[in-house]
Amino acid sequence: MSWTEEKVSKLKELWGKGNTASQIAEIIGGISRNAVIGKAHRLNLSAKIKTRTATSSQNFDSTRIEKNTQSKRGRKSKFKSLIIEKDFEPENPKQLEELDENSCKWPIGHPDEKTFYFCGRSSLKDFSYCKLHLLYAYQPKGKKDDVTEKEEVPEFIEKKIQSA
Repeated sequence: MSWTEEKVSKLKELWGKGNTASQIAEIIGGISRNAVIGKAHRLNLSAKIKTRTATSSQNFDSTRIEKNTQSKRGRKSKFKSLIIEKDFEPENPKQLEELDENSCKWPIGHPDEKTFYFCGRSSLKDFSYCKLHLLYAYQPKGKKDDVTEKEEVPEFIEKKIQSA
């Protein structure tokens, strides 16, 4: 399917009026919804932002916003409290068969190695990991780890390099 000048102008007109991509595809005919979206994107037509209107008063919107900010604060403060705490219980190495609901299931080493085990510390309620490994597994939203310069090469990779 090729976009003729006529179809492009019709697309721009209908897009500007706020029609959906499906409606535009139906009106123009012979094109799919995805083709309309793709062409609109290539033409840099403004993104359609439709907000859902609540049937109740504005209290609905304000309570929803308050809940979002509270949940974000709660998540961030949980991570801060974990970071501040430096005293972690010692590892309790366990094999797969020895793990239970309250054991940290963080793998240590490579599964192909004989020394492979799981952390085994007490896991936090509703999580599979202990406090220390939660810091690795669940990063706070919006925070990406900076690329760290590691001089240490994991042992199993070192073995692979030497054997190659």
